[in-house]
Amino acid sequence: MSSKKGNYFDVSLVFFLFLLMICSCVTIFSAQKYAQYDDNFFLKQIIWFVLGIIIASCIFIFDFEQISKVTPFLYGFGLLLLIGILIAPSTLVPEINGAKSWYVVPGIGSIQPSEYMKIFLIMMLANVTSKHYERGDGDFILLLKIAAVSLPPVLLILLQNDFGSSLVMVVITIAVIFLSGINWRYILVIFMLILTTVGCLVATFIYNPDFLLNIFGEYQLNRIYSWLDPFEHGEGIGFQLKQSLLAIGSGMIDGKGLQQSNVYTPEAHSDFIFTIVAEEFGFIGASVVISLYFLIIYRMLGIAMYVRNTLYEFYICIGMVALFTFHTFQNIGMVTGLIPITGIPLLLMSYGGSSVMASMLGMGLVLNVSLKKRDFMFSSDK
Repeated sequence: MSSKKGNYFDVSLVFFLFLLMICSCVTIFSAQKYAQYDDNFFLKQIIWFVLGIIIASCIFIFDFEQISKVTPFLYGFGLLLLIGILIAPSTLVPEINGAKSWYVVPGIGSIQPSEYMKIFLIMMLANVTSKHYERGDGDFILLLKIAAVSLPPVLLILLQNDFGSSLVMVVITIAVIFLSGINWRYILVIFMLILTTVGCLVATFIYNPDFLLNIFGEYQLNRIYSWLDPFEHGEGIGFQLKQSLLAIGSGMIDGKGLQQSNVYTPEAHSDFIFTIVAEEFGFIGASVVISLYFLIIYRMLGIAMYVRNTLYEFYICIGMVALFTFHTFQNIGMVTGLIPITGIPLLLMSYGGSSVMASMLGMGLVLNVSLKKRDFMFSSDK
């Protein structure tokens, strides 16, 4: 005998997201004094959050059968936007920070399609994987389907010289593969291929860096050199990382206080916003922000586990968990010098309209999934 309770909306996840938004606005308000651009990023970030909340709320109008049907169209639209980046004139798609990844629309600002494509990819992978199991095809066929969905956006974004976003999509794909129930032999082969590729790249970097120079270009290779020794390259390409390390270290335990930061770090309002958190609020403030991300990821995992028998919704949650986990570790890792700089934002903390609205779109999907969650007593599932 089982007793079914009503729908469950994850209020705690909304609360943690709201706290993160407050942290973002406060930190951007303090960081924009260092911004290289003459703009009110604090006010704009509030506008992006409001628009993001509206987008997330609109998701609740639709059920997942409808969302599944429109997923291929959203995925195709995302691919068209990425292709447009490559062929559009420089007046519409200028080069910013060594990459052509943004449409510049007068009166609106810049739009980065790769941020939305991350969400569309999650939806498409969930769609393909769930329908595959409905048909009962083999594991190798599923791998081919996943590769067919993942490779086009990854390659298109690599052509834009945006290695960070393409790496995010690879991680999302790997997460779906590992949790798709594919035979462990295929997983082992994929794992060995990844290890071999990484090993070859490291060996090539050590013994024949000129070969990588021809593939990735001087800018990407110099990022590796600056990561290995930022103070050696502190007046050039390593300046940003050097300043980031000085800012974080100077914050010590309890920080210098709001708007008391005095170590200039480029892009402190966007990709390097964590340096402001650590400098002004110290180890304590940085720990609070990291804890918020942990709690958000934990709640999304909880929702995923409760809907694990409805595959489309399950894989959407898993994709969002992979997205937030990788963005968090990669961004905080790069500003602290643990891993190379790849230029990806700290989701819902860094300034950026495309990043905020895409993240809120994904969160709207997860919260919509949470409405399907049920509590059962004495059921066979337990």
